Amino acid sequence: MGSALQVRHVPGSRARRRRLVTLACAIALLTVSNVMSNRVLPPWAYVPWNLTMAFVLLGIAYRGGAGPAAVGLGIRHWHRPVGVGLLLAGGTALLFALGMIVPATQSAFIDTRIGDANTAQMLFVVLIQIPLGTVVLEEVAFRGVLPALMGVSPAIRWSWGPVLGASVLFGLWHILPSIGIGDANAAVGGAIGHNVVLTTTLAVLSMTVAGVALCLIARLGKGIKTTMLLHWATNSLGFLAAWLLLN
Repeated sequence: MGSALQVRHVPGSRARRRRLVTLACAIALLTVSNVMSNRVLPPWAYVPWNLTMAFVLLGIAYRGGAGPAAVGLGIRHWHRPVGVGLLLAGGTALLFALGMIVPATQSAFIDTRIGDANTAQMLFVVLIQIPLGTVVLEEVAFRGVLPALMGVSPAIRWSWGPVLGASVLFGLWHILPSIGIGDANAAVGGAIGHNVVLTTTLAVLSMTVAGVALCLIARLGKGIKTTMLLHWATNSLGFLAAWLLLN
């Protein structure tokens, strides 16, 4: 009887062990990728590097037992995630347009990190760099692969453990990109000053909260295509607004 029970539990134990190993590999890969893309690689390598990392993460997830459907990328039911994502992207565009019109909120969009980008450079960032270099990797990683390996993707079923775990890692992911934001963004610098530790800490906390919110949206849309569209709209339209205000 004891040996029969032992045999019965072995497959589950092996699957759990495999999932934990692949989760550790995914976190290690993201840590290396974050340093490489923010501190080591030349700008031209940003998009191919991050796209490659996204596909590698999906491969790792598959090895851990989480296929495309399990990470919120199922292809059978795409109408809802795409439809909800387009509605949210349209709402974001409307809010950003209103924010640019109102003088009191214009400073929130001004970010000197865009430099003196010309029209071609602006279009590259908005249509290629952000969606393919930023959005795909971050949504695959933090709303798909990591929560799936921690238990379940929010696109499939809500569970606070995977949501909080992936969202905290999403906050930590933004440590390197947030350094210097107080000097680059007029609204941030005016509100909290130029203390690097303070601005970075607040960036991590805010991105953790944003991660939870994006998980809620993935649950609403029942797929990470929803968060991909919203994430693209937020980042790309924010860049476009800053470019328009500075040119």
